[in-house]
Amino acid sequence: MKKSKRVKVAVAGQPNSGKSTVFNMLTGARQYVANYPGVTVEKKTGYYSFEGLKIELIDIPGTYSLTSYSLEERIARDILLHEKPAMVVDVVDASNLERHLYLAFQLAEMEIPLVIDLNMMDVAKGRGFKIDTAKLSQQLGVPVIPTVANKGKGKKELKRAISDTYKRSETASFRIDYGEKLEPILGRLERKLSQDSALVESYPIRWLAVKLMENDSEAQRLIQEHAKDGRDILELVAHEKNEFSSKYGESPEKFIASCRYKVAEKIVKACVKQERIVKTFTDRVDRIVCHRIFGPVILLGVIYLMWWLSIVQGYAITNYTYPYLAAFRDFLISLFPGPGFALDPFFHALPAWVIQGIIAVLNYVPIFFILFTLIAILEDTGYIARMAFILDRIFKHFGLHGKSILPLVLGGVYMGGCAIPGVMACRGIKDEKARMTTIMIVPLMNCMAKIPLYVLLIGIFFAAHKGTVMFFIATITIIIALSIAKILSITVFRHRMSAPFIMEMPAYHLPTVQGVLRRCLERLWLFFKKIITIVVIVTAIVFLLTHLPGLSKERKTYYSKQINQTESSFFRKIENTRYASLLTGSKFMEFVQYWDSYRSARMRAKGEKAAKAVDKRFRKKNFEFFKVVKRGRYELEGKKIKDKDAMMVYRAYKKADKIRKRLRKKIREEVIVGSILGRVGCFLEPVTKYAGFNWRVNIALISAFAAKENSVATIGSLYQAPMSGGESLEATVKKKEKGWTPLHAIAIMLFMAMYPPCIPTFLMMKLETGSWRWMLFGIIYPIILGSVIAVLVFSGGNLLGLSGLQTMIVFYALAVLLMIVMGFIKFKPESLMEGR
Repeated sequence: MKKSKRVKVAVAGQPNSGKSTVFNMLTGARQYVANYPGVTVEKKTGYYSFEGLKIELIDIPGTYSLTSYSLEERIARDILLHEKPAMVVDVVDASNLERHLYLAFQLAEMEIPLVIDLNMMDVAKGRGFKIDTAKLSQQLGVPVIPTVANKGKGKKELKRAISDTYKRSETASFRIDYGEKLEPILGRLERKLSQDSALVESYPIRWLAVKLMENDSEAQRLIQEHAKDGRDILELVAHEKNEFSSKYGESPEKFIASCRYKVAEKIVKACVKQERIVKTFTDRVDRIVCHRIFGPVILLGVIYLMWWLSIVQGYAITNYTYPYLAAFRDFLISLFPGPGFALDPFFHALPAWVIQGIIAVLNYVPIFFILFTLIAILEDTGYIARMAFILDRIFKHFGLHGKSILPLVLGGVYMGGCAIPGVMACRGIKDEKARMTTIMIVPLMNCMAKIPLYVLLIGIFFAAHKGTVMFFIATITIIIALSIAKILSITVFRHRMSAPFIMEMPAYHLPTVQGVLRRCLERLWLFFKKIITIVVIVTAIVFLLTHLPGLSKERKTYYSKQINQTESSFFRKIENTRYASLLTGSKFMEFVQYWDSYRSARMRAKGEKAAKAVDKRFRKKNFEFFKVVKRGRYELEGKKIKDKDAMMVYRAYKKADKIRKRLRKKIREEVIVGSILGRVGCFLEPVTKYAGFNWRVNIALISAFAAKENSVATIGSLYQAPMSGGESLEATVKKKEKGWTPLHAIAIMLFMAMYPPCIPTFLMMKLETGSWRWMLFGIIYPIILGSVIAVLVFSGGNLLGLSGLQTMIVFYALAVLLMIVMGFIKFKPESLMEGR
């Protein structure tokens, strides 16, 4: 049997051209998704066979141009230059042909065999356009195939055109004539570049000449790295550009773009006729959706709905999914050595900690599934473009992008978000500077994990003003974040490429279930593959920092004595029961673990039916232990039994378990305080006292570095008295910290608001930025920012003699004023492409 020849074909196209739909039409289920090395842009490959050829399709990122102004543009061009595909399929929106020809011209200049897929022919027809595809093909010098990809129309014709074009291996005969102004300059540059054999072998010379005149940074880099006399070439280019600008009063790049649009307009006039002017459904809807007043109102409704469905309902679903995850967690932990009565062996504690960290990440899956589904729906319908268009007018003043709103909403722009999906959503932002800036400010939003600490402190110090203080902490974060975004965009990200905001409004479409689910599952798989592997390593490191060096030999001896006394007391109380012999030796710890597992399972069980299922499972596991945990009351062969021995063991162990829990709590507190991070907390107290933090607060905040929920849990460990008699945590904190004022609470809450989020978010920042360095920056700068704010609020408020509420009002006013001032600061981006 003859083996099929493998051919690599790139699928290009502008955003909203239906490129992904064409890709899916050609490849079906034979697709593979990854990320390009070092970046977060998805790399999708697919396969199909036709007429003896095995075609490997590469779905390159959607881009309006092939310059170096955005990450997608650079990746798309690098694929065409360095991966050397045999040909390119350019997917063009037939209903917006003039705009989409801009990319086709640049592909033709790269001298790669080209096929034009004239997609969305049904939309063009609906708008009254009649396209002469034969004439268009003649004008462009390449095959033009009409398709309606979402209905599978034109699939066979497109495959045949790809096959025929590959076999002919002819490049596009079309080239733009840039006229007497620029052609002589391009001729001189081409002759100069042609003298370098390395450049001739590697790159299309005319394309390189045009790119150099466009002031393309990537083309300049290629000359510097690969040309023998690169300096002379670049000096010649600089001279020619200056001469052109002086003589004609405009930049060469603007002139080149203008020529391309004029040629596109000429071709469209020759090949396209509008038989009737049709007021389309999209036009009618956009009159309302993009209205100056109704548009923002609708947008707020859509944003709220996305937040409510993904975050609120997603968290609600975790109430049902978490029991299964918890059961899976317990199963995994059971594969390792069991826990001790109060002192856990290292090879139980470490795996348990790491597994708990993984389960905590997996708990977000319902949120991600809903989120990715909603994003795919909004992308397919075309509303994402409208969101960006409406908000860009505001966000551009702060170095952000219209598409920055979705990450901020998911991160908790008001209250109750999650930074992980917020950071992940930043990959939809095409402007690199705005994308990096958004990634860095999403963690400043109020994720759900920060709220317990807010509630605790507000309950203690602001009981009469709960609503006011909660509104303050909920809104101050976005106010500060916008100012920080502007500062970052004009400082650390000032050299990042920034492209003008170009957003083509696609026609509204009904999304397909298959397409939405495919993109949702692709994104979920990328999340699993990337994040879970790193979580294991990082959580293990955090465990060591919070548990080493551990208890001293003397303290271990002390606690061992108390453990022995507790166990001895328990066995004395049950020595006259038949269970005394059943619980000796290793059976005792087996019973302890059984007791813990049963109580945990019953707490997770929702409803009587679930509780009965738990009882059935544990009864089967160990009937003797089951009698004890059921307090000696159970059924046997339809009869109700009261087992006095089991009841006595239950009462005795219940008292022992209370002592055990108290011992474990004291040991945990002592280990945390004596750990590496705990000692850091005590060491920092002479400095953090100016922010109102004592060593207990320092340790609580340090423990929250792994997960924000830890802050209240650690405060509970550090403040709750061993025999508090059920006294609330609020009351205990008040009793132990008599010198605290509302100023302490405001300072702590503001620090927590700025404090970096959980470990999975750090890892997501690394994945989205492609750099450990930027991840560390995203961790360090919020800590510094939060520390400065806390010191200003606490020490400044004390210095001025202000109360907590007065300080809060003054700080809020100053933050709003700073935001307004930052919004008016003008800053010229590092790179702009004129005429796009």
